[in-house]
Amino acid sequence: MARREAKGGGYGGLTTQQASKRLFEFGENVLESGKRHSAMKMFLGQFKDLMVIILLIATVLSVFMGEAVEALTIVLIVLVNAILGFLQEYRTEKTLDALKEMAAPHAKVIRDGKKTELPAIELVPGDLILLEAGDRVPADAQVIEQSALQADEAMLSGESLPVEKKADQNFEHPSREHDTMVFMGTNIVKGRCKAIVLDTGMRTEMGKIAGLLTGIEEEPTPLQQKLDGMSKYLAFGCLAICAIVAVTGILRGEPIFDMILTGISLAVAAIPEGLPAVVTIALALAVKRMLGRNALIRKLHAVETMGCAGVICSDKTGTLTENRMTVKELYTAQRQVNITGNGAEKAGELICKGSSVGVAAQPDIRLLLDIAVMCNNASLEQESEDLFALHKSKAQWKVAGEPTEAALLIMAAKANVTQKSAAVSYTRVEELPFDSSRKCMSVVVQDRGGSRYLLTKGAPDIILEKCSQYQDDREQKPLLSTVRFSVEDANERMAKKALRVLAFAYRELGPGEEPREEGLTFVGLAGMIDPPRKETYEAVRKCRRAGIRTVMITGDHKLTASAIASELGILRHNDQVLTGKEIDRMSDGEFEAAVGKTAVFARVSPEHKLRIVRALKKQGNIVAMTGDGVNDAPAVKEADIGVAMGEGGTDVTKEASSVILLDDNFATLVAAIEEGRVIYRNIRKFIRYLLSCNIGEVITMFAGMLMGMPVILLPIQILLINLATDGLPAIALGLEPADKDVMDVKPRSKNESIFSGGLLSTILFRGCLIGLTTVAVFSNFMREFGDLDLARTGAFATLVITQLIHVFECKSEEHGLFGINPLNNKKLILAVLVSAGVLWAAIYLPFLNGIFRTVPLGWHHLATMAVYIMFAPILSSILILSKRRPKNFITQEETAAEP
Repeated sequence: MARREAKGGGYGGLTTQQASKRLFEFGENVLESGKRHSAMKMFLGQFKDLMVIILLIATVLSVFMGEAVEALTIVLIVLVNAILGFLQEYRTEKTLDALKEMAAPHAKVIRDGKKTELPAIELVPGDLILLEAGDRVPADAQVIEQSALQADEAMLSGESLPVEKKADQNFEHPSREHDTMVFMGTNIVKGRCKAIVLDTGMRTEMGKIAGLLTGIEEEPTPLQQKLDGMSKYLAFGCLAICAIVAVTGILRGEPIFDMILTGISLAVAAIPEGLPAVVTIALALAVKRMLGRNALIRKLHAVETMGCAGVICSDKTGTLTENRMTVKELYTAQRQVNITGNGAEKAGELICKGSSVGVAAQPDIRLLLDIAVMCNNASLEQESEDLFALHKSKAQWKVAGEPTEAALLIMAAKANVTQKSAAVSYTRVEELPFDSSRKCMSVVVQDRGGSRYLLTKGAPDIILEKCSQYQDDREQKPLLSTVRFSVEDANERMAKKALRVLAFAYRELGPGEEPREEGLTFVGLAGMIDPPRKETYEAVRKCRRAGIRTVMITGDHKLTASAIASELGILRHNDQVLTGKEIDRMSDGEFEAAVGKTAVFARVSPEHKLRIVRALKKQGNIVAMTGDGVNDAPAVKEADIGVAMGEGGTDVTKEASSVILLDDNFATLVAAIEEGRVIYRNIRKFIRYLLSCNIGEVITMFAGMLMGMPVILLPIQILLINLATDGLPAIALGLEPADKDVMDVKPRSKNESIFSGGLLSTILFRGCLIGLTTVAVFSNFMREFGDLDLARTGAFATLVITQLIHVFECKSEEHGLFGINPLNNKKLILAVLVSAGVLWAAIYLPFLNGIFRTVPLGWHHLATMAVYIMFAPILSSILILSKRRPKNFITQEETAAEP
């Protein structure tokens, strides 16, 4: 690798000519996007569904029979279905484009020996880049010079704490040790550095993880599989109807060609043309509702898949937790203090023995807070004179700097101690930066009287070794072994809670004395953690009530992960915790046996996450995987439901996901799962309605033919029924409100049929009742009045009215018509009124009588019909009462041991 040498002998970066040559050789510094389909390909993809193919075949048959209106109608329905599906996917892709913000847009580079700023895509291996706190790393690079450098690598490794970096000046043979490298997409939170770019684009660590996505094939969702299976049954049923009718007619001596046309006509009538469009519309409306709750659905069918999730594999950092360190406890020789509030919230206070701490009366606490804010390089932004009046509001602090130091500033501000207030008493004059060998940081400050003090913070064991005294309120006392033991005990107790502990100490410096970190006075300890989001507690409990396992998968330490999981109720008494190293030692069989008992996976790599998801899927689980970092992307794509974070998520993960949580809120995911359950129940409702109605039409025509009757319904009448009375009520059923128990039952099985729970027998039984009722009215009218048009009108009206009554029966699988609330879905009532209006117009408007071959019905006709019509729902209600089945509720034992 050609390099220019700086005047001082160090590495001086590339020339413009060298960079151009390498840009041609290595390509631009970009990640390859996921495979994008053109708008036309996306639109044509909507026609792959088997039900749509059956409808297109029905269109050809309708044209062959001369039913141009029927053919045109089916084509319009198919187009509406395709357009709705296309628009949803197209809009989502555009939204994703708008969300793209992962790559660093610019980079500071040394080119031709001069510092310049250029687009990050132009970086090449060998470039010398400059980074400082607040910068996003534009490529994988080796650090050659650094000052107190720390990087936030949570999006890559899952580790919530910043990682310290050191320099490696071996230009010719870079070591590529993790602690000497900075990685594309990570953030510099402290210090500054010079680094040589080693890898760009898809050769970076982020690029390698993105490359894992290419080997993962997308699988059809459970609903797509079920609808595909149902379409096959319908296709077989249509062929059977054609064959039975044709053979029956031929055996009776009817012309062969007429019987084949009649069979085809019945087969077309049996196909629920509106089903694909109704499913698409219902899913699209659900997508709109979920977007209002901050869940962006990338694929329509992912809505329903959410409803059968049995396991949620959730990343810890930023998903279950706030991804912001928070000080929770303080310890001094005199007292222990708990601190309320999480993250950057202004709300919060210091509590000791149940009472708020007044720092003016607690000199040891005030001294600890002063050290915390003075020995600190972070900053609170937008401080003002009325700061303290605002700090208890729901607003949040704006902080800049390393997360641990930011947490200390927020802690102190809750007691009205800030850098501004501390500066009234002290002036900072010198800093001894933190380094990994000393494991501490110190500053020299001077008070208004001219006295100088060394203020130190660092690892408790290191600080204690440097201390010979401790602060006892306002006096200094010798650090006896008993006091030292108490401090060590407090440190150990905090560590067991997975708190990161810092110790604070000081000493007064004599005139002209050099600052040395020895002979210090111990002041206290501060324990901090990345706390769980408030709403996560209830979300986890809700998942447990719904029979959904929540599994934490994180790159964090086992102890930290276990503490957070236990607090949230994810980890309970019989659950296991596994680390990446333990997973590596397991065979596939051992791991598959353990994965069902494990609630926390800690210190895991992207490959481990993939293995976990695959093992859970192999056990028959529908797996949802949440993630924000690049390290989550392969597992997110492998999961049945990939869930990315909209605010903190990376582009790579968003590309891999099927759902994006725009507010990064775990509770939003649970709400989306609830919505998925609701929509699946509603899909079953309108499938029950549409198929029952179509079976009723087929039975009407088939039974009349077998009984030697005239054709009961004309093709134009069947067309009107399918267009006007099937579609609107079915769509309205898709908008049924959620049942109260929707999140109190176990997830359905991945292999469960859409007709499970006796739905198929209910559809067949109710369809037969609809058809036989219509045949009975036709037969009665023919016998009493002898008028074929009147009998057909009566049959037409009976079929429509029985269907409109049946739509209310479909609101519930557990209750009959007289056990449901018919008024809780206003859209359904409106749809039924519209359909009833169409029926009235077809019968009573003279200009429509000629088109639909109907005649007006009198009150005595309607009274006769009513007797027959009410028989079916009454019989259905009696049978439902006698066969009511218990739901698959979660038992009290299964929800026991909640935190």
